[in-house]
Amino acid sequence: MCGAPVQGHNLPSGVDAEKETVITGKVVNQDGTAVGGAYVRLLDSTGEFTAEVVASGSGDFRFFAAPGSWTVRALSNAGNGQATVAPESNGVHEVNITIGA
Repeated sequence: MCGAPVQGHNLPSGVDAEKETVITGKVVNQDGTAVGGAYVRLLDSTGEFTAEVVASGSGDFRFFAAPGSWTVRALSNAGNGQATVAPESNGVHEVNITIGA
């Protein structure tokens, strides 16, 4: 059984988005349909692996990170994709990943 937290757009109770840097988003295919079950990896500015979660059935994912430059990469049976995000401060920062075949 995976110990990853439940994913979704709603933050868990007790999380103060003004004190945390949250990277959240959705994995979608090229027509915008959600892709659930994708492995979503968080890579730092040098490309080093930092964390991984499994996207929810509705394609949602979430990471708690630090301000800086990040790459978010999705790997799935339907294809792979990636996006970059560079939060400069705490708060919720959304980035969607479109996968291709």
